[in-house]
Formats: sequence, structure tokens, C-alpha cells
Amino acid sequence: MRYIIIGAGAVGGAVGGRLAQAGREVVLVARGAHHDALREHGLRLRVPEGELTYRLPTVDGPGALGALRPDDVLVLAVKTQDTEAALRAWGPAPVAGGGTAAERLPLVCAQNGVESQRLALRRFRRVYGVCVWLPATHVEPGVVSAAGTPLTGVLHLGRHPHGTDDTARLIAADLEAARFEAPVVPDVARWQYAKLLGNLANALEAVAGARDGEEARALYARVRAEGEAVLDAAGIAHASPEEQRRVRGDKIREVPLAGAPRGGGSSWQSLSRATGTIEADYLNGEIVLLGRLHGVPTPLNELLQHLANTFARERRAPGSLPLEELARLCDEAERAS
Repeated sequence: MRYIIIGAGAVGGAVGGRLAQAGREVVLVARGAHHDALREHGLRLRVPEGELTYRLPTVDGPGALGALRPDDVLVLAVKTQDTEAALRAWGPAPVAGGGTAAERLPLVCAQNGVESQRLALRRFRRVYGVCVWLPATHVEPGVVSAAGTPLTGVLHLGRHPHGTDDTARLIAADLEAARFEAPVVPDVARWQYAKLLGNLANALEAVAGARDGEEARALYARVRAEGEAVLDAAGIAHASPEEQRRVRGDKIREVPLAGAPRGGGSSWQSLSRATGTIEADYLNGEIVLLGRLHGVPTPLNELLQHLANTFARERRAPGSLPLEELARLCDEAERAS
């Protein structure tokens, strides 16, 4: 199979680079300065064993590839706010022998949140979800850092909305040859909702620069409690923290990488790159949406969604809101709810 990585940023670049290292055929899809750097210098993948460079075919859309191959796998790794544009571009792409990508090819959503699979299923017949546990950073054009060892990541994989099939198992086998663990599960959404609860801290880190420390942990616990209450009200199952720890164990330890600045999570990286957009509408905003649907107040997640979007729109520096000020705003939001 050939893997077309739509969005060769932190997650897409790490997955694409490791697949190429394992001898799989990979095409990278990127835009702007990142696209230009990948074409000119190759993908520079910083990992615990050093910096590896992969000169891979790089395009900015399906037109550059002509007719797609029947054995292509589309891996969607853009931020969720960019999903709709990617689906519009790639869904109608012709496939050799007839038909379109949406009709014939598997689409694997390797993204945070849960919305992309729902969007994809409107167009694509074969949609797969991935719960992404992969510490990776992309803040410099052409460069991706993946600090996990001995495994680069754990990627639970399954059909959306549920089930497994031979294609999922073939993809998982390739991923496991490329330094990932890739359990094929019939209930991938259960793992994705568990990851969503963890990702509620992304906006907190992005605006206040903090995940660690007693005050940050206490604030996140309040934000997460809203999320858990909403999922319970909606009847949505999610893997417990204990189950997640049992699965991950010590398979992914983050180590310092030479030449790689220590950064934050995906939302922090969006602010660092000053992209003008952020994924908060599909993380904290998912909890806000479910809360409104099921009558559960979510003032803290609504506040973080608003702040993250404001920071992105105004291109504010990540971490520039003092944690004490954020805590004060959270207190006010809860009192007003």
C-alpha cells in the first residue's frame, strides 16, 4: 500500500517518516513554507536515535499525483478545523480503473477529537478512526520531532463508527513495523473519547503555558470533571485512565532531543506557528456542544474555547495569560453559570 499523508505536521510527519523508514511508500501533503521546505530539503525527522532525513514525494493537493492508485491509503492528519477543506479536495480525486477516492479508498483519521470521522463519513465510504498517543512537535518548516521511545506512539485503530476489517489489520501491521503499537479495536471511539478528555488541557496549556504544577493540575481537574459529566449524561463510553495506563505502560517515554526545542501540545504549537486557527472548537467545544445537547453546564470548557480562539485569531504568543488570571476567569465563569 502507498500512504498519502494529508497534513505532514507533527503527527503526519512522524507517522510518514517512520513508515518510510520501515520501507513503506509514502507521499507527503503539505502547504506553504512547510511544503516548500519538504520539497527542497526533505523531511527532517528528529527522533531519539538522531535526526533522519527522508526525501519523499511532496505535493500540495491531489492534482499533482494524477489518478490515485487502488492500493492508496489516505491518512488525514490535518487539524480538525481543516478537515472539511481536505475532504472537499481529496474526495473527488479519480482512482485508476474508475471511481473516486471517496468511493474506493480507505480514509484514516489520525487526529484529535471525534468530529473528523463524522465529517468524513458524509463523503467517504470507508472511514477509520485512530486514537493518537504520539508525542510530536512541528514548529519549524520541514522539521518534525518525535521524542517517544522505545515506541514512537500507540495508535488504536478501527472502523468508524465501529468494527474492524482486513484493511485495518494491514495498516496496523505496517504501523507496527514502523515503531508504533497499533491495536485494532472494534470500539475505537471509546479510546478517542478518553483522549478527548485529556486534550481538554490543550487550551489551558496554549493560553497559560502550564500543564504541570499543583495549580494547573487542579484547574485541569475541574475542566475534565465537566467533560466526564457531559459524557456520562450523553451515555458515551470512554476508556478509564487506569486502562489507558495499562495499555501504554512504559512503552512511550519522552526523551530530550538534540536540536529540538521543548514545546507544548498541538494547540500550543498552533499558537507558536501563528497559524491564525486552533482546534479548540473540536476539543473543549465538543464538550460544550454535548453539554448544550444534554443540559449539562460547561462554563470552564466554554471559557477555554473562547480564549483559545481569541489567542489564535489575534496571534497572541502561547502561554502569555498568567495562570492566576486564568484561574480567576474560571472562578467567575463558574459563578455566572
